Amino acid sequence: MAGITAADVKSLREKTGLPMMDCKRALQESDGDRDKAVALLRESGAKTMEKRAGRATSAGRIAVYTELDAGVGAIVELQCESAPVAGNKEFVQLADDLARQLATGPGAATPEELLDQSSPSSPDKTLKEQFYDLTNRIREVFRLQRIQRIDAPCGGYAHHNGATGVLLQLEGGQAELAKDICMHVAAMRPAVVGIDDLDSADVDREREILANAARNEGKPEKIIEKMVEGRLRNYYAERCLAEQPFVKAEDGKQTVGKVAKEAGMKLVRFVHWELSKE
Repeated sequence: MAGITAADVKSLREKTGLPMMDCKRALQESDGDRDKAVALLRESGAKTMEKRAGRATSAGRIAVYTELDAGVGAIVELQCESAPVAGNKEFVQLADDLARQLATGPGAATPEELLDQSSPSSPDKTLKEQFYDLTNRIREVFRLQRIQRIDAPCGGYAHHNGATGVLLQLEGGQAELAKDICMHVAAMRPAVVGIDDLDSADVDREREILANAARNEGKPEKIIEKMVEGRLRNYYAERCLAEQPFVKAEDGKQTVGKVAKEAGMKLVRFVHWELSKE
């Protein structure tokens, strides 16, 4: 067995962030080969985490990455067990790396396919190695729960605590306004972009409810249709992004659709995620 020095152990400890005794044991088992020792530590950590796999992951982060000019955007949900870990800078970096690689790399149909790709912040590692090295140090269960990529110009926004994120596909416009509209989506939670995107059966049902309410108020039939169409505006404003008063409008009245149109921007679709609840 090769002689294992305190410097060797310290160096491995600095690389992995794992306890000194674990690092010493791995070096002894690998006859001083540092790369083999790292692999042994990963294997040991993976076995430990397998025993904990059933734990609930009720915390985590939504991460978003967009490049408007490049015409690409991505959103991911990375889960963990506790709020302190969700705010850990290395966990935040991992979530951001996953979103960035999904957007700028070759794409991925599944979380596993994404994890097999290189890490943007650590090119010498795969995202899976980055993922497992961090779980090995923190000893919490992580889950890459959801991923989605849009191959088109996008704006994006993720709340500072990672609890919600929005990806907005658009045509024309500027990144700053796109981000502001994404923030609006996160705050106001519309269901669709425009009126044409609503389920016609739902609209017809609401129209009938409003018509019956008007009849119960004693309104004459000849004006009920016009009243209903007027009252439907509130229904549309609750559900349609383009019909909602823009939260950043100076007069408090301009709709998102009008603001976007004046800026030469067409709203195509959006993805709004909040952290999954177990």
